[in-house]
Amino acid sequence: MRRIVIFLILIMGLINADIEVGAENFSEYIPLLKSKRVGVVVNQSSLVKGEHLIDVLLRKKINIIKIFAPEHGFRGSADAGERVKNGKDRATGLPIISLYGRYKKPTPNDLRDIDIMVFDIQDVGVRFYTYLSTLHYIMEATAKAHIPLILLDRPNPNGARIDGEILNFKYKSFVGMHPVPILYGMTIGEYAMMINGEGWLDGNLKADLKVVPLKNYSHNSFYYLPVKPSPNLPNELSIYLYPSLALFEGTVFSVGRGTNMQFQVYGNPLYKKRNFSFRPVSMEGAKHPKFEGKRCYGVDLRDTYIDLNRGINLNYLIDAYKNYPYKNRFFLKNRFFDKLAGSNRLRKQIEAGITPKEIKKSWEKGLNEFRKIRENYLIYK
Repeated sequence: MRRIVIFLILIMGLINADIEVGAENFSEYIPLLKSKRVGVVVNQSSLVKGEHLIDVLLRKKINIIKIFAPEHGFRGSADAGERVKNGKDRATGLPIISLYGRYKKPTPNDLRDIDIMVFDIQDVGVRFYTYLSTLHYIMEATAKAHIPLILLDRPNPNGARIDGEILNFKYKSFVGMHPVPILYGMTIGEYAMMINGEGWLDGNLKADLKVVPLKNYSHNSFYYLPVKPSPNLPNELSIYLYPSLALFEGTVFSVGRGTNMQFQVYGNPLYKKRNFSFRPVSMEGAKHPKFEGKRCYGVDLRDTYIDLNRGINLNYLIDAYKNYPYKNRFFLKNRFFDKLAGSNRLRKQIEAGITPKEIKKSWEKGLNEFRKIRENYLIYK
């Protein structure tokens, strides 16, 4: 049996078993929902001690009008990038409005019968995680419609890690909307406050935002996620490797979608002379994975030691680039890699043979400036 050992307890401080998520802090927000028509932005991660927030609110006689579902859908089973349709929740009969279908922002018609909105989705602290973009559009739509927004805060499993290039607005997309590094070291509540405070909403709109805070949490706290935050992040190791390995999504390499090792391996059918291999197949959350049915040769990181004082590991990417036989085909032509990285600079640095140490040195100025901005919005130390 494999053992995944993570250097965390001694480096990051004691595990805090007493953390309470914002959704458990009922006295802070339930009174605000009474006698209101409530919209909720939730997915499978919106749990309160193992029970879904929807069920908790209904039991407390809160009048939920509709559910707004992000990428992967309300149940979290759709593919990455798969268009999600509007529908109805089988358990409650509540209408579900997709925010990853024909549009990604609620329309005025979607909001016309809503008095107040609740947002409760688990983040993983990585810029290209698309639930941040959903948060942005929810803040924008509710601000324009003059609807208050309550955000129920949740821990960031990468809460103490700050690393990566600051996104250049020229490369703004749904996988990166804000000038922050890949790892930004904030909870989703703190991040929402930064979106508001830095004027990143269109037209300099300001959301009427209330963040319901966590209890007994610091950025050095370890928090074991009770449910997969998305279909292809099955465990803690995948979450810690995600900021390093997701950059492969803009290349000809697979990161294990279509296996049970998502974001814990990387490989390609032409990456020969490797002892390890995997074969992606169609499965829930990856109906048509990259290299479906083909054997990929590569690297298995499931026994990797992770030091959460460290940031992004560029060695994986540079190793793959150096050992791939067709370097001019390594990066996808659609330049998706540049959107994930935040600019075209990292791609050009890798192509030029710049070392990981030199690349990280080029990030320092931007990271230092970001840390100063971040300090203005921290709720937790």
